Amino acid sequence: MSTPNFDEDIDRLGTQCSKWDDMQAIYGVDPRTGISMWVADMDFRPPAAVQKSVEDMAAHGVYGYPGAHGPYLDAIRWWMKNRHDWEVQPEWILTAHGLVNGTALCVDAFTQPGDGVVLMTPVYHAFARVVRAAGREVVELPLTQKDGLYAMDWDRWEGMLTGKEKMLILCSPHNPGGRVWTPEELREVAAFCERHNLLLISDEIHHDLVMPGGQGHTVLANAAPEVRNRLITLTAATKTFNIAGAHIGNMIVSDPDLRKKLTQKMAAMGISPGLFGLNMVAAAYSPEGAEWVDALVAYLDGNRQIFDAAVNAIPGLRSMPLQSTYLAWVDFSGTGMDQAEIERRIAQGAGIAANHGPTFGEGGQQFMRFNLATPRARVEEAGRRLTAAFSDLQ
Repeated sequence: MSTPNFDEDIDRLGTQCSKWDDMQAIYGVDPRTGISMWVADMDFRPPAAVQKSVEDMAAHGVYGYPGAHGPYLDAIRWWMKNRHDWEVQPEWILTAHGLVNGTALCVDAFTQPGDGVVLMTPVYHAFARVVRAAGREVVELPLTQKDGLYAMDWDRWEGMLTGKEKMLILCSPHNPGGRVWTPEELREVAAFCERHNLLLISDEIHHDLVMPGGQGHTVLANAAPEVRNRLITLTAATKTFNIAGAHIGNMIVSDPDLRKKLTQKMAAMGISPGLFGLNMVAAAYSPEGAEWVDALVAYLDGNRQIFDAAVNAIPGLRSMPLQSTYLAWVDFSGTGMDQAEIERRIAQGAGIAANHGPTFGEGGQQFMRFNLATPRARVEEAGRRLTAAFSDLQ
């Protein structure tokens, strides 16, 4: 495999790219002069094998109904075994149109309007969005901090449920905080769900993007196999390989009763994968793809160090130590500024489009999330712009 060029500056404007084409409308930041650091996709090309799979389809020129999913399923099983030490059977794999769709399918299949769905907040904002859109109630369990990292607060949480809750959605690794949960923490989550009779949805989409030198990701199904009768694991190649436009992701369900109910819901809604996604994932989950991910993570780690050094040098700002993902979670509470002023300085002063912390739920106030999966020169420029935008604090 040739060395990926993550420093390449790829112009994404005008390509129906949410990250760049929507930043003016959403954040008021001109994409021609600004830096897009919000929505979680990367400004990098995927591995050459993925690009070749698309080119081969284009050369063939016939785009009919896909079938014979064997190569796709085999690739997923190979990846989970070789990268995560997880033995997955082909019949366990149900394929949705991405993991937001997969989350919504689980909410629809296993809860009723008015039921509570538990989230550990702050957390990925799409969870709350689909839960509320389905007429369910979001029940927030606020994370605490220990040694500057998010931690689960079992003593506080135990008395916060009312009995109407039917499901807990875990983000593992955690977005936006970047925590890699320990096996012990995952077992505590499983035990909590057993005590409260909650279906457990473990969204592990960031599981391949773990920073070097730290603790590795543990699949919840491996950490707590005793909860297989209440566990659905969500995985996807889309975050790892920057192919979110393929809209494909997996719900991996070992329990036959859960799988039957979810399969019935998918059949009722006509859910089936597209041809391009099947082929792109089969190409990505390969030895070449594995080498590419290793190079990617090393590059992201360099970006993380550069961004954190710049941010943490600004009085009142603190970037949470990033164990996983490419999303920096920055605490601005030490500035004494309110959320509106923080957002104004970043968008208008620095010309950066970044996610607003409150959209991630309770605990997100006075935080902002920055996407570091972009060429290093842009990360360095973002650091300079933030330093200038908060220069009165120096």
